[in-house]
Order: sequence, then C-alpha cells, then structure tokens
Amino acid sequence: MAERCWCLVVTLCGVLSAAAFGFKCDLYEGSWVYDDSYPMYDSSKCPHIRKEYDCIKYGRPDLTYLKFRWHPTHCLLPRFDAEEFLRKMRGKKIMYVGDSISLNQWQSMVCLLHAALPSQSNISQETINSTTTVTYEDYGVSISMFLSHYLVDIAEEKIGRVLKLDSITDGDIWKENDVLIFNTWLWWYRRGEKQPWDYIETGTKILQDMDRMAAFHEALTTWANWVDSDVNTEKTRVFFQGVSPSHYNGADWNETGVTNCAKETLPISGSTYNGGWPMAEKVVEEVLSSVKKPISLLNITRLSQLRKDGHPSSFNAFKGMDCTHWCVAGVPDTWNQLLAVALG
Repeated sequence: MAERCWCLVVTLCGVLSAAAFGFKCDLYEGSWVYDDSYPMYDSSKCPHIRKEYDCIKYGRPDLTYLKFRWHPTHCLLPRFDAEEFLRKMRGKKIMYVGDSISLNQWQSMVCLLHAALPSQSNISQETINSTTTVTYEDYGVSISMFLSHYLVDIAEEKIGRVLKLDSITDGDIWKENDVLIFNTWLWWYRRGEKQPWDYIETGTKILQDMDRMAAFHEALTTWANWVDSDVNTEKTRVFFQGVSPSHYNGADWNETGVTNCAKETLPISGSTYNGGWPMAEKVVEEVLSSVKKPISLLNITRLSQLRKDGHPSSFNAFKGMDCTHWCVAGVPDTWNQLLAVALG
C-alpha cells in the first residue's frame, strides 16, 4: 500500500492524523534521503537571496547537500507546488516575524515561488521600515518578512535601550495578516557589541541583566498572551517555528574535537541526534501549550539537527564561519514544504 497521509489535521505537536489507515503520521519524525530530483529550484536564478545564505554564489564546491529530501517515517511529505500554494492562498497576506532565521525561511519561500512562475508574472517588492513584502499580483498573495529579534519591544529611553519583556507594540501590524509564522531565539544570548539593548524591563523592575532563558520564557509568555487577547484566529492562522539548531560541536554528531560545520557534506544518517533536545525548544513547547487559541508548532528542530551539512560555513560574502544560518536553496525549503502542508 502506498504511503500516504489522508485527513490531515495539524496539532500543536505537529502530528498528522491518517484516520483512514488507523495510524498517526508525524511529518517531523523521519530521516533525510538522497533524491536526485532536488533541489526544487536553481538558486542562481533567484533574485532574493541575501549574501549570507547564497552558498553556491560564494564558492561552495560540494552540491550533494542540495540532493536530500525529508522523508517522514510513516508517510510522504508532498513536494512543494508553488502554483497550488498561490491558488490556495489567493487574496491572503502571509508574514514571517522574527530574526535572521525567519529571513532565511522567507527567502526560501520567495525563491520557491519565483522558480515556478512565468518570467512575465506580475510580481512587486517593497520595503517599509522593518517589513519587506513580495506581492504576487495575479493571485493577490503577499509574502512579508517583519524583522523582530525578540518579538517583544526594545525602546529608547533616557537610561538607554530597554528590552521590555512585557510589551509588544508591533502586534497591531502583525494581526492584520492571514498567516503568521513567528520565530525567536538566536539573539537571546547575544552580549557585548552584538547586544542591541542596555537594560531589561520585567514587570516594574529595570535590570542590567538577568537569566537569559528566564527572559526568553517571559517574552514568549507575553507573546502567547498577545495571541490569546489580540489575534482573531478565525481569520489569522498562527504558527510558531521551533528552534533552529547550530552545529559547532562535533560531539553532537559523533565527531569529537570538531568545532564547526566546515567539512560537513552529508546529513546525519537515520533519525537520532546525540546533541539532545535544546532547552530553548522545551521552553517554546511549554509556552505554546498554554495558549488557549488554536496555534501550530512547526517542529523543525530535530530534522534540522540532522543537517550538519546545510549551513553556509565559510561560503558567504563575509567568509566568516556560519554554522547557524542555512544555505538557500537548502534546509529552509523543507520548512516551507511543512508549512504548506499545515496550511492545507
């Protein structure tokens, strides 16, 4: 019997019910398999890729990393169909909200769509403040990226820049969209010059610093309360993306002594990752379980942990070692395949 998923119903944990066959199909449990029909587009023809993620343009010599498809254990993940996606989303506004990992995924999505549309398609792009939007005029579909490192606010005050764990003022912009995909984590442990705030406000207290995981938890709780109080989930679908892993510790994939992803050209075989489950992801899942309104977790953490080969490493415009972001084309395309299935 062909492996197929019928009656797809998304739950918080990303489990899809295949009721017709009497088993549960988890699209996030599986392994990476070689597939010569991949990648789904030629990155050199996509005009939207930032120089941090354009690995082939900046000299990556091995291309095998492009040839892997995510294969769930008990079903098939449908190949991304750009025209079908745009038809289903006709007239809707989709927004990614988060840091450079969200930007990574947004660029993947617009490349997936760009590759499938005729060259004469009516497509426009504009950037206003923190938001860049690509609009597919023939379908009335817009795909936006709203840059927000923490989701909660950073305000300029007399004492300096204050990270306000209890405040979200951009929500009035976000909630006008039909689909929201949130992400935050990468910036929570930034210090020194890379830290974009001087103080943290929590409740009535102003602190120079605090336990960063506790701050992350509090900010996510503020976001969760905002969803419950401000978002009309009958109009707007809300997704939160799981923590995207980095690969700087070879012990996580049985290569003790390795300190980056520079020489990694293949995914981890199978579905087991030695590095364990990130504490930040546990916080995400705990907070999301408290939300009363319907939301979905794009649980991309484990499948991305298996892709130690998917990062730019030194093949970016800055030549710095980057084992945090992802090549485009690459792993974020799978994240968007999963999003497309979740949207139905």
